[in-house]
Amino acid sequence: MKGNPAVPGSPLASKPTWSNTCGCSTTSVFFCFGGAQDPVAGGRNEHVESGAVMSMVNLATGLGFALALIILYVLSSIRVLTEYERGVIFRLGRVLPDPKGPGLIMVFGPVDRMTRIGLRTVTKVIEPQDVITKDNVSVKVDAVLYYRVIDPMKAVLQVENYMYATSQVALTTLRSTVGQAELDELLTERDKVNHHLQAIIDGHTEPWGIKVSVVEIKDVDLPDAMKRSMAAQAEAERARRAKVINAEGEFQASTRLRQAAEIMTPFPMAMQMRYLQALAEVAADKNSTIIFPLPLELLAPFLKHGGDGASSAGMTYGKLENASPEGKDQSQSPKPAALGATPALVGANGR
Repeated sequence: MKGNPAVPGSPLASKPTWSNTCGCSTTSVFFCFGGAQDPVAGGRNEHVESGAVMSMVNLATGLGFALALIILYVLSSIRVLTEYERGVIFRLGRVLPDPKGPGLIMVFGPVDRMTRIGLRTVTKVIEPQDVITKDNVSVKVDAVLYYRVIDPMKAVLQVENYMYATSQVALTTLRSTVGQAELDELLTERDKVNHHLQAIIDGHTEPWGIKVSVVEIKDVDLPDAMKRSMAAQAEAERARRAKVINAEGEFQASTRLRQAAEIMTPFPMAMQMRYLQALAEVAADKNSTIIFPLPLELLAPFLKHGGDGASSAGMTYGKLENASPEGKDQSQSPKPAALGATPALVGANGR
C-alpha cells in the first residue's frame, strides 16, 4: 500500500490511496477494475483457513488418542489360560454358563471378572493330631491328602474357599475315624482305615466339585511307655513261637525215632551199628576223652552160652541176675562147668 502525494489541506490528503497490482490507485475499499481483492477480506479468509486446519488437527489428535485407548483396553482384556486352568467369568455379577479356557480369552473389565481354577492334583499335608483310640490309647497321627477340582463352577459357586474347606474336612474326619479304631487295627490294617477316610472325605467334598483320590496315614506316634509294652509283648510272642517250634520239632523227631526203633528192634545188630556210627562221629572231633554209654542189650548176644548157663544166670531187661544162691555158686563153678555149655552154644549157633 502506497499513499499518493496530495496537496496539503485537500480531502485526499487525509485518505490513503491504494496501489493495486493492476497499477490503479483508489481510495475506496472496493475492488478495482483490474480484479484485485480487498486486503481486509483477504486477511479474513486466511484466518478462517488457519482455524479449519487447527480444528482438523485437533480432531485427528482426539481420534488417535481414542483409538490408542481402545487398542490399549483390548490388549489389557486379553487373558491366556494354560492347559490345566479354567476361568469362571462373572459379567455384571452373573456367572457365564460355561467356564472359559484353555487358551486365549477376552475379559472386558470392569464389566467382567474372572476367577482362575486349577485342575491339577493338590497335595495337602494334615498336621499331626492328638487322638485317643477306641481302646483308650493316646496317639499322634498325621496324614496326607490328594485331591483335585473336577467342576470349576461348583468350586467357585458352592464354597468360598475350597482349599481351606477341604483341609478342614480332612482334619476333622481324621480325628473322628482314628478315634473309632483300635490301636492294633490302626497299626496292622492301615489300608482299611485309609479307604474309610477317603470315602468319608470324598462324600463331603463332592457337592463342591472336589474329588478326593487318596488319603494316606503317614505316621502313628506312640508314647514311650506304650512302645516299651509293645516291645515286651513282641518279645514274649517271639519266645512263645520259638517254644512251639521247638516242641513241634521234638514231636516230629520222636515220631521218626519211634519208627526207627520199630525198624531196628528185630535186628539187634542194627542198634549196635548205630552206636558204633555215633562213636565214629564223636571221635571225628579229635577229642582226647570220650564217654560213651554202652547199653547192656548189646552184651546179650555174647552172654548167651547155652541152656545150662541159663539155669544159673537169668537175663532180666539186659541185666544178669542170680536166680538163687545155688545159682550163685554155680556161676562161680570151675571151668569144666563152663566147658559143658560149649556144645550147646555151638549147637545153638549151628557151628
